[in-house]
Amino acid sequence: MPQHDTGKTYARACTGAALETTINHSMDDPQDIVLFGSCFCPFVQRVWVALEVLGIPYSVNEVDIYKNPKPDDLLEVSPKGLVPALKLCRYHPPRALNESTVIMDYLEDLAFNTTKRSLFPSASDPYARGLVRLIGDHVNRALVPSFYRFLQSQEPGAQIQAGHDFHAAIASMVDLLQRIETEIFGAGGQSGSGELRAARDGLGLWVEGNDTPGWVDIMAGPWLFRANNVLKHYRSFVMPSGARFDTYLARLFEHPKFKMTCSDEDLYLQSYERYAFNRPNTSQVADAINSGRALP
Repeated sequence: MPQHDTGKTYARACTGAALETTINHSMDDPQDIVLFGSCFCPFVQRVWVALEVLGIPYSVNEVDIYKNPKPDDLLEVSPKGLVPALKLCRYHPPRALNESTVIMDYLEDLAFNTTKRSLFPSASDPYARGLVRLIGDHVNRALVPSFYRFLQSQEPGAQIQAGHDFHAAIASMVDLLQRIETEIFGAGGQSGSGELRAARDGLGLWVEGNDTPGWVDIMAGPWLFRANNVLKHYRSFVMPSGARFDTYLARLFEHPKFKMTCSDEDLYLQSYERYAFNRPNTSQVADAINSGRALP
């Protein structure tokens, strides 16, 4: 675990598989949807994976969100200057959306009317859909904030406590995933093979036999991925282990739709050093964690 801040700055462009994906979705081939993003941002990765899984055409505009002043084209679609943001060019003049969960909801609705793909179980099972949203809410309320508190904590005692909190957030997410299996596939749950397939299709990679990422995978995946490299490097974090969870992480991290949005590990280690040493004015997210406020 590094003991000293080497002054690394954040990366400004994707590398590895993500670089190839940005090239394939460059602004040279404009689409109705433009994703404004930065290469290291997990909130952006959420939207990026959703676009790929749902099969929605898009272009990528990589922006430097910490540039001062912020780029005008970013502020046009995101008044706070945050990413992700979507520019919707089908409207005249173009319209915009921001906030990762809001954008994912929009893409889910858009896909319903276009590509006919979904991140959720069938609408015929509102309870299963509700459980999926419950896990997503847990990710936003517990897993994501605890990731940043752990990474930004400086005192050993605070790091230990924050590490326990992050570990507990992962464990609670796994408990909820297991609840889905018990209540949807167990006694009193789905019975017919058609019903089982319909439910499985939207429950993500945790469910055996399902090869398509779902809402929960996309909501949590970017932070689980960074825990496996950034937290491991800067906080000596050891991911919870067990045959089922290990298999789940491997399926998630190696899934083509997820992997194609990932840069090389060095990019994340470089970009998150400022969080690990809690430098002043690191980001609006870091400031919110330090002040005990909700994330922006």
